[in-house]
Amino acid sequence: MSENKETDARNWYHLDAKGKVLGRLATEIANLLRGKDKTNFAANLDQGDYVVVTNADAFVLTGKKVDQKRYYRHTGYLGNLKTYTVPELLKDKPGEILTKAVEGMLPHNRLQKGFMDRLKVYSSDSHPHQNIKFKNVK
Repeated sequence: MSENKETDARNWYHLDAKGKVLGRLATEIANLLRGKDKTNFAANLDQGDYVVVTNADAFVLTGKKVDQKRYYRHTGYLGNLKTYTVPELLKDKPGEILTKAVEGMLPHNRLQKGFMDRLKVYSSDSHPHQNIKFKNVK
């Protein structure tokens, strides 16, 4: 047993985003990152697990979200509000849409950075965490 008991209790989960609906997948990831499935869950503690997501650009959006949904970013200068559509973001940054969806479902407090640091998003099947033993998602 190592000296850091906090990391001993953390599990690794692998999720494949191919064909899954974005919102439902993001909810599942957010719950794993927070540790809401654990019996000792406390909202003020960071007891979540690591989540590795592959095929992050192969999720499904329902309805007209592909055409109508917009993502915004402001540079800090006057009049520099940048607007991106779903196809633009999928072409430039494939995992950004999934990351933003998960980030929006996590609490906006000091714990959020720790949650997001444990989320690993990859747009292909291969990832550098091959040697880790993953647990199955329930």
